[in-house]
Amino acid sequence: MPWPSRKRDKGVVADKKEPDAKIAKTEEETSDKEEEEKSTKPPAGSSKSGWKNWKKTKESDSGGEESKITYCHWLLKSEPESRLEKGVDVKFSIDDLKAQPNQTTCWDGVRNYQARNFLRAMKLGQQAFFYHSNCKEPGIVGIVKIVKEAYPDHTQFDQKDPHYDSTSRKENPKWSMVDVQFVRMTKRFIPLSEIKTHHLAHKADGGPLKNMMLFTRQRLSIQPLTQEEFDFILSLEEEKPH
Repeated sequence: MPWPSRKRDKGVVADKKEPDAKIAKTEEETSDKEEEEKSTKPPAGSSKSGWKNWKKTKESDSGGEESKITYCHWLLKSEPESRLEKGVDVKFSIDDLKAQPNQTTCWDGVRNYQARNFLRAMKLGQQAFFYHSNCKEPGIVGIVKIVKEAYPDHTQFDQKDPHYDSTSRKENPKWSMVDVQFVRMTKRFIPLSEIKTHHLAHKADGGPLKNMMLFTRQRLSIQPLTQEEFDFILSLEEEKPH
């Protein structure tokens, strides 16, 4: 039995207005109160953890060779606080995931073409950060893994679901979803404000978060991460919160 629709991609209205703009479309035109706009801007300056020290360690591990830029990890946004959408509560926190059978769920409700394409690019066993969004303090709370690659999202055909799409056909579904499974909580909560501090510093000194999509495509609820981005953020859980 499929789970209720929980994960939100607010680009559905805009996408339907301009169906031809599939790849370039993002959720930047939507009206949701994304946390990136609400967060207090940290000062641009040196990354407190010292990205250069992190880089030195990584180069030592890899012999100093530059890694080819590929997206092999992901960041998945979900709302941990109750919010009704067409009469349905879209709340789904990492604790809700942990409470599912086998701590596994389908990641449904994505209605943005670029986010959908990222879902379709996911490979079995790849890991993703579980990110609490649209809440008082957004940030990374845990790690999940892909346990089933992209397949048709059942909610697009359910007229009672907030993300029903009358233009999608079962013989040629527009929207996809994957299954994810809880791996572990991060050792500490890694807030958006802290990640943003590093992003601004890395934009100045060429660190791994300089082009992180969390800040260049803020509205997307499905975002790819390079190995370097994933590793750097993971290293933050070992540090004391600032």
